Amino acid sequence: MRKILFAVFVLFIFVPEGELFSQSTGYDPHQAFDPLFDAQPGTVYRSADGQPGPAYWTNRADYRIHATLDTVQKTISAEEVITYTNNSPDNLSFVWIQLDQNRFAKNARSAAVSSQLFNTKRFIGGYKILSVETGSGGKFTQADYRINDTRMQIRLPEILKGKGGSLQIKISYRFTLAPAGNGRAAWMHFKNGTIYEVAQWYPRMAVYDDLNGWNVLPFLGAGEFYLDYGNFDIYLTVPANQIVASSGKLENPEKVLSSNLIKRLKKAALSEKTVAVRTAKDISHDLTHPEQEIKTWHFTMKNSRDFTWASSNIFLWDAAKVNLPEGKTTLAMAYYPEEGAGKEGWNRTVEFLKGSIEIFSKKWFPYPYPTASAVGGPVGGMEFPGLVFCSWRATKGILWMVVNHEIGHNWFPMIVGSSERKNAWMDEGFNTFIDIYATAEFNHGEFAPKSDHEYNPQGGSPGRDIVPLMLNPKVPPIITYADAFPRRFSHPVSYYKTALGLVLLREYILGPDRFDYAFRTYIRRWAYKHPSPFDFFRTMNNAGGENLNWFWKGWFVHNWTLDQAVTSVKYVHGNPAQGAIITLENLNRLVMPVTLKIVQQNGKTDTVRLPVEIWEKGGKYTLRFNSTVPLKKVVVDPNEMLPDVNTENNTWTSGKN
Repeated sequence: MRKILFAVFVLFIFVPEGELFSQSTGYDPHQAFDPLFDAQPGTVYRSADGQPGPAYWTNRADYRIHATLDTVQKTISAEEVITYTNNSPDNLSFVWIQLDQNRFAKNARSAAVSSQLFNTKRFIGGYKILSVETGSGGKFTQADYRINDTRMQIRLPEILKGKGGSLQIKISYRFTLAPAGNGRAAWMHFKNGTIYEVAQWYPRMAVYDDLNGWNVLPFLGAGEFYLDYGNFDIYLTVPANQIVASSGKLENPEKVLSSNLIKRLKKAALSEKTVAVRTAKDISHDLTHPEQEIKTWHFTMKNSRDFTWASSNIFLWDAAKVNLPEGKTTLAMAYYPEEGAGKEGWNRTVEFLKGSIEIFSKKWFPYPYPTASAVGGPVGGMEFPGLVFCSWRATKGILWMVVNHEIGHNWFPMIVGSSERKNAWMDEGFNTFIDIYATAEFNHGEFAPKSDHEYNPQGGSPGRDIVPLMLNPKVPPIITYADAFPRRFSHPVSYYKTALGLVLLREYILGPDRFDYAFRTYIRRWAYKHPSPFDFFRTMNNAGGENLNWFWKGWFVHNWTLDQAVTSVKYVHGNPAQGAIITLENLNRLVMPVTLKIVQQNGKTDTVRLPVEIWEKGGKYTLRFNSTVPLKKVVVDPNEMLPDVNTENNTWTSGKN
């Protein structure tokens, strides 16, 4: 297992002197095996075994947007029509819309709450809402709306009926695109031109679900998105010399691309190797209609929860075929500036996309979108359905890591649509987990083991590397609102601790076969739906065939620590030939199954595996081992897989105890 794991970013988890072991300890079996944990019955919407219930529903948001990029003013102007379908059983008298660009507005609450991430003194923007109308069948009237920070409430003139009622919302707006260094979208000048990465660019419907009704948590910067699914019909008008990289399918290539570029794209769609679609030589002359000043690119995307794009006159463009299950294919594409090119740089990006998608699709769930693109630009790493932003500076293993991770988000949360505002671990941690195995497999482990930032310079195992984090009393539990994490703990907890927990489930607790079946079941059940943490817990319990509530409670809900110890070894009637009596203790609140390595004086070595249920009656357990000669050594967790916070009591040695 150690070869496929990643090392924790030790800069974030070192514990100040004096804080070690300050966490409350002491084992209570009733707390660990709490019979009332997750004791709520299933409902018609969410079944007790973790699957969507017979009456489960999600609402739907379809978008038609016409947008124009002004490269002089650095603005986006657009008009959108949202067709919102209320599939819930509830009648709605108002709806909520997310205005994420208002994070940059003057006096935005994120400037105070997340000032370490964004400072309004550097850039002030936000939406300029020109008009809001509601209607149906193409007939609209002025809406009654209120804007509060990153949210807009529209108070409806008539009830939007449940079980299929539909409403259209037309919004005209514009905003100034932030320069590099200000969030998930940006523009940046390069030697020969400018790259524009456009995200969070249109007012988006908030989610109304069966758990909370309207999900109206504000956008503060760290918590990302929670969105319903729908179809997108997008028209993007940009300067004629620019290439647009986008989610979805390009519907009018003959109007925006030269015949030469179209020919190369068709070649790439059949090629296992990367094809250079647009080279440095093409930038100045390979245009469809050079006399035009602007062009409108038309894209569509089906059953997606978001849509984003980028545009530039300096994009180099590569592409290749991606092989999917059941003989299907998609097209991987990379767009980047000449400054990012190189055999160790962005020239390998299509190869990385192709490898990642093929591995994820085969192992977990088929990739669903018609294209998969990576844009090299000012945004260091950000994910969207079918398109990701990655730093143009990235090379070698860092480029693999960021491309692999960002495209992996197409499974979590783009396919499995959890709430990133509430549960960052359900997308960041799950994605980091699947990255581990993809990194181990890609190109025979070229970049393995996965390391998010740097290896622990002192070596060690992944299970032990996380111990300083677990001992730090300032670290919040995994299940914490995304925006509530202190910045230095967000990555170690949401990404690393979550992923390590899943690795322990797979490699140590359930085993690969049971875990993989249960995890695939979770993905399949909740594809294009909105799972809660307990939907995940219950699916893993039921499909994996194990009551894991002790693990969910200790690892995810609380910050409990583990301390397994060998406290004594005696012999039956004082005679080693009649057997050894080994006493084990669980000293802290977290429990785990036990692995013992037992070495006898004659050199014979045995491994004993004990189930977690040995701790149900208390924190002390006595094992009778059929020895024939005196024991030389007994070791708890000999492979150092577990985050045991005190390894000094893990080994009993003859003559020393």
